[in-house]
Amino acid sequence: MIIVGHTLGTPELSVEEALRLFARLGCQGAEVICQAGYRSGIAPTATDRGAALRDLGRALGVPVVALTPYESAFTSLDDTERRQALEGFHRCLDLAGRMEVSFIRLYGGRYVVGEGDYAAKRRRLLEALRELGDHAGEVRVTLAVENHFNTMADTAAHTVELVREADHPCLRILYDQANLDFSGGEGYEEALRLQAGLIAYVHVKDFVFRGSERTFRARAVERVAEDERTVRSVLLGRGVVPWPQILSRLRAQGYDGPLSLEYERRWHPQDLPPPEEGLAASVEVLRGWVEALS
Repeated sequence: MIIVGHTLGTPELSVEEALRLFARLGCQGAEVICQAGYRSGIAPTATDRGAALRDLGRALGVPVVALTPYESAFTSLDDTERRQALEGFHRCLDLAGRMEVSFIRLYGGRYVVGEGDYAAKRRRLLEALRELGDHAGEVRVTLAVENHFNTMADTAAHTVELVREADHPCLRILYDQANLDFSGGEGYEEALRLQAGLIAYVHVKDFVFRGSERTFRARAVERVAEDERTVRSVLLGRGVVPWPQILSRLRAQGYDGPLSLEYERRWHPQDLPPPEEGLAASVEVLRGWVEALS
């Protein structure tokens, strides 16, 4: 397993600065947000910069292993909106080919419970997954469908059903137990049992519940708004997610891929210290857990 730094945790830094920080912290790879307008991200159309970041990451010993776009309207029943989302993701795939990354994070569309025709939206999502999967094959990238709230992959069971029905060789699962825990999905034992053999990428983060209210509600896909939150982000190892047990189970299942530290400072800066402090501490904790598996 390799420890990967994520630019979600470095909103104050450029991607170049983030790569240098990840190298100093001893990370072995980087996950970079693929979105225009974010300082610690890269625009999908910035192919020349992408090549430069590829080379810098390799030189520093932290190759860019994954890109993270935020397109989710693959389920939209509005043809224009859906096509725009697909075109945006195709641009990210082209950039991924230029950067020679291995993975792209993929949302399982957008679906808030009670919002529109579920069956019709799911059909559209499956068509999109196969279309994007074909492009991923051309650029030698694995699409990792994330366990994520307000998508059609909001539980481990739903994620497995989606990936199996799409039935594409470039489609696998991004396992995110913290997302499952705070949004009402499966516990880690059931989540790992269901997704065994399909997990290609893992997001690692931690949280605590703010109080007794644990009913999940949110309007958006990308993040939970402050007035909707029932949890608070914390440094790795200080929350409720049982990562040592999860990592042990992953190893037993044969997983040996990236462990990406999704330090959510971009979304919740009030919860977390600057990455030079908090991300550094989390890397050390994760490194200790990984070494204990040897």
